[in-house]
Amino acid sequence: MNGQILMTLVKMQFKKLIRTPANLFLSILFPVVLTAIFGLSFTPDTGMSISADPKVASGLISYAIIFLIMTVAMSFAEDREQGLLKRINTTPTTSTEFMGSHIISNMMIALVQVALVFGIALLFGFNPTGNAGSYILSIITIALFSLSSVGLGLITATIAKNPGAATGISFLFIMPQMFFGTFIPLNTTTEVIAVALPSFHATEALTSLFAGVINASVFINIAYIAGFSIVVVILGILL
Repeated sequence: MNGQILMTLVKMQFKKLIRTPANLFLSILFPVVLTAIFGLSFTPDTGMSISADPKVASGLISYAIIFLIMTVAMSFAEDREQGLLKRINTTPTTSTEFMGSHIISNMMIALVQVALVFGIALLFGFNPTGNAGSYILSIITIALFSLSSVGLGLITATIAKNPGAATGISFLFIMPQMFFGTFIPLNTTTEVIAVALPSFHATEALTSLFAGVINASVFINIAYIAGFSIVVVILGILL
């Protein structure tokens, strides 16, 4: 893999993001706006405020990363529609380098998203009590979860014929994770669905880690996310 080509492609991905206001909003601003609205709308009296329930902040972070599915799917569908993929095939660029640029750029976007959401959550009373080890594991969890979203975005892009279709189809992966895998209360039926979703395991792991709890359950959740991410990324690349 040529590092210079890879970094050039990463820069290209960021330039595309900046030049596409809709993608920029979904990737960066939407999670921030959502967190601010949630912080203003819910108070400790409701039992679901950012300050009263640590799981809410963790769920909002998962929310932010979930939307990478849409932006990755739209970006790939747009590249294919505009003939960029065919043009790249005529260059020395390998498919590994091209796919790697998407993975690296979107994982970097995820870290920016999380930093912004985390900052807004602090303003609304979120009080994490983790230590250095738990924060390192939190970053690893976030990186792995963002990888799973990239993989699901790749799978969506193979199904969609154009960016508009990619937006609609991506919600097949987004909605279940939002409603069954974040901070929304579960019942016996939805919990069965939730445990299969990476967002559920990411939210559970982050909730524990932000509280400074590092136990077997945390590592099981991280391992599940890692396994899920590897499978969907490989499947997305093959498709």
